[in-house]
Amino acid sequence: MGKVKPLLEIEDVRTHFHTEKGLVKAVDGVSFTVHQGETVCIVGESGCGKSVTALSIMDLISGAGSVSGSMKLAGTELRTLSKGDMRRIRGNEMAMIFQEPMSSLNPVLSIGEQLVETILNHTTLSKKEAKAKALDLIELVGIGRGEHILKSYPHQMSGGMLQRIMIAIALSCNPKMLIADEPTTALDVTIQAQILDLLQALKEEQQMSMLLITHDLGVVAEVADYVVVMYAGKVIEKGKVDDIFESPKHPYTKGLLQAKPILGSRKHKLYTIPGQVPQLLDLPESCYFADRCEHCMDICTSKAPTLTEEGQKQHEVACWLYREKEVVQ
Repeated sequence: MGKVKPLLEIEDVRTHFHTEKGLVKAVDGVSFTVHQGETVCIVGESGCGKSVTALSIMDLISGAGSVSGSMKLAGTELRTLSKGDMRRIRGNEMAMIFQEPMSSLNPVLSIGEQLVETILNHTTLSKKEAKAKALDLIELVGIGRGEHILKSYPHQMSGGMLQRIMIAIALSCNPKMLIADEPTTALDVTIQAQILDLLQALKEEQQMSMLLITHDLGVVAEVADYVVVMYAGKVIEKGKVDDIFESPKHPYTKGLLQAKPILGSRKHKLYTIPGQVPQLLDLPESCYFADRCEHCMDICTSKAPTLTEEGQKQHEVACWLYREKEVVQ
């Protein structure tokens, strides 16, 4: 039996922005895969390139940004598609839930207008059929009073309800691949849990794959099958969720896990990773985490490590600590 091909294949993707101050390497050689029915989480601090990676996949980088590398969905190279073909894939085959629902929805259009418009743009349904589907979607994401909701405007709804509307819009054309960019960031803890449970249930019901972007390791532990850890635009560690939590390799990943509060544990002060994330302008040819790392060696300040398999199968890390022969040389 042949090896199952991934649904989404991201290989050596680089997204750079040309600014007045210089070249910003927001995403710098990122590679990972998402298989059918799998949830992959991208984690890291703000500014590490998580959201830019998602926007690059969706072909939503414009202006001064340039994207290179390979991005395949079900074997189709997205980078070679025309704007029209890519627009048809966005929404139909692949959809995205954006970070801030209030700024993602049009404030002067009703929820119904925005939901129905999405369905009409991507299907052959009539306006009446599209409205009926919109009502079904409202019910699917756990909101009652469908007719009332369709007539409402974004400012009349809570953050949790708006996020459910964003999920409804994303699911309106039954995509194979769902990208969720920090979908619970602006919500309180109770609503966060409801949204995560909803996404998991809908993913299983509709047999989707999901790429979830977050900085919350609690979310990762709950929903992820596979984890990609990013730092300063690069992937520094990736592996199955159990391997990442039980046996983290990179000092940065270990720091993130140490900084997470543990229920029932009493500490006067939580651990913090020393130093600051580097500026993405004119980065040196070295390990970007070197000046924050307690294990820093001479080679770390002169040469950047590449991802290599370490320990468990499919567990890769970019750190000189695990490449003794090269360090000695």
